[in-house]
Amino acid sequence: MSATCGLCEQLLEHGYLCPGCTLATARRLDAAPRWYTALEAFLPPAVLGPAEGRRAGGRTEAPLPLAEAPFSLRGPGGIVGVLEDWRSAMQADRPGWGRPVTAGTIERRIIVAARALSLNLDWIAASWPAAGTMAEEIRDLERGVRSIVAPPDPAERPEPRGLCPTVVDAEGGRCGAVLVQRRGESAITCRWCGTSWPPSRVLALARAQQEASRTEPIAI
Repeated sequence: MSATCGLCEQLLEHGYLCPGCTLATARRLDAAPRWYTALEAFLPPAVLGPAEGRRAGGRTEAPLPLAEAPFSLRGPGGIVGVLEDWRSAMQADRPGWGRPVTAGTIERRIIVAARALSLNLDWIAASWPAAGTMAEEIRDLERGVRSIVAPPDPAERPEPRGLCPTVVDAEGGRCGAVLVQRRGESAITCRWCGTSWPPSRVLALARAQQEASRTEPIAI
């Protein structure tokens, strides 16, 4: 009896995933917790200081909008949702297996779900008809993450430059966004508050970041 790999469609003697796609899926599952961590640098500031927005002339302005793509991937319906759904489906199709327990932070749940799928990958590849669809969705997750944190064009790959130390209100609250700099850009510019540090102010930025690190922020 012949079959085809559910991901790359090459001919197989048996099973649902070829060895190459099985290995690639295993590597993606191993990397899933790192995807979650890497996306953090592309979120808006988590901390602004004492106020929940920016103050201007005694008026509190609305907080900056969320970066939708990384926020969605890190949220309940993103990486963790895909992995936990496939873990639940896998366990439902194995005789005598109950529903998995989900608890803890999203980061912890990603680790647990990815490991559970990885530990059962031999069975998935050999015996589960849904293996190809699962592998495809996990590959799509990786592509979504990489499109944000590591675009194919090296010129588009941002380099982290620490947190933005800009004071954004009269009470001393700081922006706190992760600064990134793309190749070819001479200045480091905060995507959230708009403050820019040209090459002549790089040392000033470093000093401001050191000063900010000595001031404990207030989470909002």
